[in-house]
Amino acid sequence: MARKTASDDLLAPVTLAVGQEDLLLDRAVREVVAAARATDADTDVRDLTPDRLQPGTLAELTSPSLFAERKVVVVRDAQDLSADTVKDVKAYLGSPAEEITLVLLHAGGAKGKGLLDAARKAGAREVACPKMTKPADRLAFVRGEFRTTGRSATPEACQALVDAIGSDLRELASAVSQLVADVEGTIDEAVVGRYYTGRAEASSFEVADRAVEGRAAEALEALRWSLSTGVAPVLITSALAQGVRAIGKLSSARGGRSADLARELGMPPWKIDRVRQQMRGWTPDGVAVALRAVAEADAGVKGGGDDPEYALEKAVVTIARAARSRGRA
Repeated sequence: MARKTASDDLLAPVTLAVGQEDLLLDRAVREVVAAARATDADTDVRDLTPDRLQPGTLAELTSPSLFAERKVVVVRDAQDLSADTVKDVKAYLGSPAEEITLVLLHAGGAKGKGLLDAARKAGAREVACPKMTKPADRLAFVRGEFRTTGRSATPEACQALVDAIGSDLRELASAVSQLVADVEGTIDEAVVGRYYTGRAEASSFEVADRAVEGRAAEALEALRWSLSTGVAPVLITSALAQGVRAIGKLSSARGGRSADLARELGMPPWKIDRVRQQMRGWTPDGVAVALRAVAEADAGVKGGGDDPEYALEKAVVTIARAARSRGRA
């Protein structure tokens, strides 16, 4: 779960969500919006990326309203704001407007640290949303999900769920929700096995692994099974993107030990070893083709196309072909 490290008032003038875990960042936003709309159902929500927050935009959004309406202004990727816009935000932090909640999403780290420090100095409510890279962190996340619902799950069940689903928090959260909705009483390892053994074998990451290995038929089979068992298409495009990007990162990195590359690329050593096996046959042009295919599929499953399943199938086939590009050269 996201950790709150300052005032727990959801309607504090400024909320600062820090980290790179998308699920936790989105939850931090949803919590604030829900609290605002519980107070005023007509709350106006503005969700902005850096390219949409130009100098002067924040002043316009936070200027006094004739009707004194409540607003929530969400600024994503705040570390990427322009210098002039950062000045606007810092000025606002010194005198926040009434009935307005500003939510800043910041990746943390050195980039944009001045804004991060200014928000903390101004007393912003802070929510930590760190990337969960360790199995123990994901296990704690699953336990927390069950506690939040008020349901009991055995330690073995929690571990089995992490083993079956993998590292994607959205999939883990969705799995907990499904189990809680479908199963009465304590959730044990046997229940998890009945629900997710098959899914573990054909998860979104199974689709991605088979595709980047050039095994189109197996990737398509895994894709169809995943969709039939309720895996969200957006999770599959995310896994495909991660798989192709990992190929690109490792292929452009200098050779070395898995441990050294793991530190350099931000991957666990076992992932380095797996990607090394998968990247045989890939070329830089193949990676570029595959990334375009993923982008097109992502647009297709998010409303840009009429048939998300077809968009995914097309991407899987294109990626599998790209994985064999060196052999065809």
